[in-house]
Amino acid sequence: MRTAPLTVQARQDALEALRRTSERDSELDVLVVGGGVTGAGIALDAVTRGLSTGVVEAQDWASGTSSRSSKLVHGGLRYLQMLDFHLVREALTERDLLITRLAPHLVKPVSFLYPLENRVWERAYVGAGVALYDTLASVSGGRRAMPIHRHLTRKGMERLFPDLRHDAAVGAVRYWDASVDDARLVETLVRTAVSYGAHAASRTQLVRLHTTSGGAVTGAELVDLETGEHLDVRARNVINATGVWTEKTEALAETEGGLRVLASKGIHIVVPRSRIEGNTGLILQTEKSVLFIIPWSRYWVIGTTDTPYEQDLVHPVATSADIDYVIEHANQVLARPISREDVIGTWAGLRPLLQPGTKEGTSSAKVSREHTVASPTPGLTVIAGGKLTTYRVMAKDAVDFAIGSRATTLPSITDDVPLVGAEGLRVVQRQARAIAARYGWDRPRMDHLLHRYGSLIHELTDMIDERPELAEPLRNAPAYIGAEVLYAVTHEGALHLDDVLMHRTRLNYEQADKGVGALEEIADLIGPVLGWDDATREREIAAYRARAEAEDAAAAEPDDESAERARLAAQDITPLLPIGGEVDPGTKPGSPSGRGTAAPYGT
Repeated sequence: MRTAPLTVQARQDALEALRRTSERDSELDVLVVGGGVTGAGIALDAVTRGLSTGVVEAQDWASGTSSRSSKLVHGGLRYLQMLDFHLVREALTERDLLITRLAPHLVKPVSFLYPLENRVWERAYVGAGVALYDTLASVSGGRRAMPIHRHLTRKGMERLFPDLRHDAAVGAVRYWDASVDDARLVETLVRTAVSYGAHAASRTQLVRLHTTSGGAVTGAELVDLETGEHLDVRARNVINATGVWTEKTEALAETEGGLRVLASKGIHIVVPRSRIEGNTGLILQTEKSVLFIIPWSRYWVIGTTDTPYEQDLVHPVATSADIDYVIEHANQVLARPISREDVIGTWAGLRPLLQPGTKEGTSSAKVSREHTVASPTPGLTVIAGGKLTTYRVMAKDAVDFAIGSRATTLPSITDDVPLVGAEGLRVVQRQARAIAARYGWDRPRMDHLLHRYGSLIHELTDMIDERPELAEPLRNAPAYIGAEVLYAVTHEGALHLDDVLMHRTRLNYEQADKGVGALEEIADLIGPVLGWDDATREREIAAYRARAEAEDAAAAEPDDESAERARLAAQDITPLLPIGGEVDPGTKPGSPSGRGTAAPYGT
């Protein structure tokens, strides 16, 4: 496979390919709307079946739910309590497939302690559940990907997690799941799909679905939010994978059918690794759900919440009440309580909660425990629900449903298609010491780069060989080297400062200043590649500064409504128009000053 870079030119080529579908006999087999993990997975599934495929996203890749998850790849212990063994086994199968074959560079094992408050009955109950969890993983096929769970005494628990409050538990069960940088998983899926021939364009918004007189969908009208240009695309099948925007996308077909989806907000906080002494994660039962304390690189990720959400779908934020809730529940088991001053970052995401049943007029539907695929009108397939771990199963179901009987002769093969960066990973891992010595990197730096790029690390070193200064850490964001920032625009499809700080790196929430101190340096690296003049460079920097200030202002508010008002006031942007609203012809839609003039969705 030729590993194709996501570049500005590649995006233009994709738009041109989509534009050409209006010619006779040139229509796409599948047009995917939505560039989150589900849409990216669908694009890869479709193109590897030999189908001509396009995928569009109104914002940056993974800019919605798929970059704001708990960053876990797991089976879901809580589903065992619901006796949903099939769902757990399916998720564990996908977890193990990712960690052993599809994306071993991105998906890494992480252990958790399940603290026990009762010596007898709880240890027996929890132990039996975790043993079943391991058993379901064991029968998923192939070699075992994770260690077997272990029972720990109080002393054993305290050795692994010294900052667990002495009286919080009498012991624990230690079990294993996996973690992933969710935004990088999505970008990697898109890049893999493009490498196999898919046409992918971010910052490209669906504004209308073309239909016949009988209501069948035959294609779409798109707008390039970087230029304002409209283009028509013909497609045999349009697949709506827009998450919390599902119903708004369905409405563009002018049909009453489809799926019902509500948004639920979950937030996470980030605390420096040095603030909590522990060598494993924690999973805690709360009155509403579960709370994870997850070790991640140089910090801890703690969350989540689960609250109804009715504000702006594009920019959910963590409120003061959200942050206090997470801190309060974490402190119930921490020997050294954390406070607001320890929080260096937060993020908020929206879960698309699939509601029971389908709307009147929906011709057919396929239902699983977690997701549903439906067709509100011929030519349009809708998928909603699900979880990051099972994105590949969702993608398979969506494409199977869309192409109907053709699925028999064109079955999904994504269970045997490694993502870019996975092929040759073991070789690069054996070369790691020599690579690190050549470029002056210590082991943590090398581990960081292998985790992010896998075998693609040679593309970074090729850049460094031409410009040796790119091997050095950023002055005000030393977790990253200059080559990573430049690579974000030369190979990973970043078009704006937002894209680099939010999704190609994690600077927005892993530094207390949200990466603001590194803006000038980052702009100097990516601006020349993106063709920025001085005015554009200043607009990009000002836009990100405003975003950071707006998020800080919102985090001081007690509820979503007041947080939304504070964010809008601080960022000084116009509220989004309704779906299908016209782009302001006087503003360049993709520029920071133009965001908010159209209603981006499809994330």
